[in-house]
Amino acid sequence: MKKRLFSIGMLAMAAVAAVAQTQYDAARFSGSELNGTARFVGMGGAMSALGADISVIGTNPAGIGLFRSHDLSLSFGFNKNVTNSNLGGTEVKDERTRASFDQLGFVYSTKIGNKTDLRYFNIGFNYHKMANFNRQFSSRGNLNGSSLSWQMQDMMLGTGAYQNQASYDALLDAENPYTSSAYYGTPFLGSMGVRTGLVDDVTGEDGSFGMMGWNGASGDYYSREEGGINAYDINLSFNVQDRFYFGATLGVYDVNYSRYSSYYETVLDDKGNDNGSFQLNNWFTTDGAGLDLKLGVIVRPMEYSPFRIGFAVHTPIWYSLNDRYTATLGTDILAFPEKYTENLSDYYAPDASYLLEYQLATPWKFNVSMGTTFSNVLAVDAEYEFANYAKARYKDAGGYDLAAANGAVDKYLKNVHTFRIGMEAKFTPQFSFRAGYNYVTSPIADNSARYVPNLSTNKADYIWFDETRTDPEYHNLKARNTLTLGLGYRGKFMYADVAYKYDFYKSDFYMFDDYRFSNDGNSIVSRNSAAAVNHDRHQLLLTLGVKF
Repeated sequence: MKKRLFSIGMLAMAAVAAVAQTQYDAARFSGSELNGTARFVGMGGAMSALGADISVIGTNPAGIGLFRSHDLSLSFGFNKNVTNSNLGGTEVKDERTRASFDQLGFVYSTKIGNKTDLRYFNIGFNYHKMANFNRQFSSRGNLNGSSLSWQMQDMMLGTGAYQNQASYDALLDAENPYTSSAYYGTPFLGSMGVRTGLVDDVTGEDGSFGMMGWNGASGDYYSREEGGINAYDINLSFNVQDRFYFGATLGVYDVNYSRYSSYYETVLDDKGNDNGSFQLNNWFTTDGAGLDLKLGVIVRPMEYSPFRIGFAVHTPIWYSLNDRYTATLGTDILAFPEKYTENLSDYYAPDASYLLEYQLATPWKFNVSMGTTFSNVLAVDAEYEFANYAKARYKDAGGYDLAAANGAVDKYLKNVHTFRIGMEAKFTPQFSFRAGYNYVTSPIADNSARYVPNLSTNKADYIWFDETRTDPEYHNLKARNTLTLGLGYRGKFMYADVAYKYDFYKSDFYMFDDYRFSNDGNSIVSRNSAAAVNHDRHQLLLTLGVKF
């Protein structure tokens, strides 16, 4: 390969930790979206103290104790996701619309008596889509010299094992550097870069060995995500004296997430001329199941007042998950006499993808709510929910802590505060208008990075966490706002509700991490800029139900 003059970055770094989970995966599976019945969504999900809607089974289980008749409901609708990316003045818009089956549930209400302390004993079951991952996203723009190839080079230097020509050539010529024990600790993405010419061997003025990436001209990214988290809630609840309500919900979760992404980059030679391009394609899926328990209580402190106070606690969701992923990298560098292609599926057996089994425990959640009604015409509810995302924990399939992944979670996830308010006003005894608002703070720290979790000025602490993953992109999410509106009809036996939800939030999107030591060698700086992204989601939801 072509030799180039350079300033050798012989970094004394710690060995790569053999993990693949990131703080971004933990945040994805720790969160939930506002979804459920159209009445619940129309009120912004603020019904934890008011109760008497099947969707509160997942926020405050005691709310099911306010039912006084059997209830069966079904909800479905449409979701439209729109993203607008701006990278250095280059704007890209992408959108995707999908139909969605959102909720199916029932409550079986048993009246115990009018004079007894225990008035009602209720059993409930509800399916709802807790998270909907269906979206499409694109971003492109000028890189101004930054390149994914520089990240690959830094990853290789970070192993500490590739500091001479012999080790570099051995990796270049290896039959299988991805599953062979001889290459444990070598990042897959860096290895792909070496074997396709993106991480080039170079000779310094003093004859010493080093590695270099290429200067990036422009980058073009595309991804398509699909799947979701389905929740199946089973509830037992009690009504005591029509003033105290208690409930417990066992949650069962089914995870199905997939993402295809493609990154295309053009590169320049040493004189700033066009020097070809490369393309990295990734296929990534996560599937698995989880369990949790939710406990709740609602109290009407004043006997003749409808004012209610609610409190609920959610245990972590204990997930058992499987990641499967593979990638291809093709290069067409004009400085080389031939094109190179690395296809990871050529090295895997038996299913042509890399399989990783692990466990994830999401953080505890706590919910406090207050609600009341006025003359049976207006109902209002306000609530606050807290979760410390930094308490999410990874373990391997054997139950042992994944210290490096948990270190990234500790450093780059933070407390999440959720505020919900909602109201329902009756035009007539049959027709109602609803409105709500949610505000959810960001789970991601401002300086979060995927491949360099430790930005210490001490080079010995410069640790790479991802070893096997080859998808370098990530979003640093900002706070989320949600506005909702709804209409409802209540007949003698049947009811129908419709709701509109508008989610909007921002993120900083990075196609890759290109971190370098500063000229004085005492700090680490990023060479690549983030794309500013606006995310908008529109949902139209319809619920049909019967009570008997």
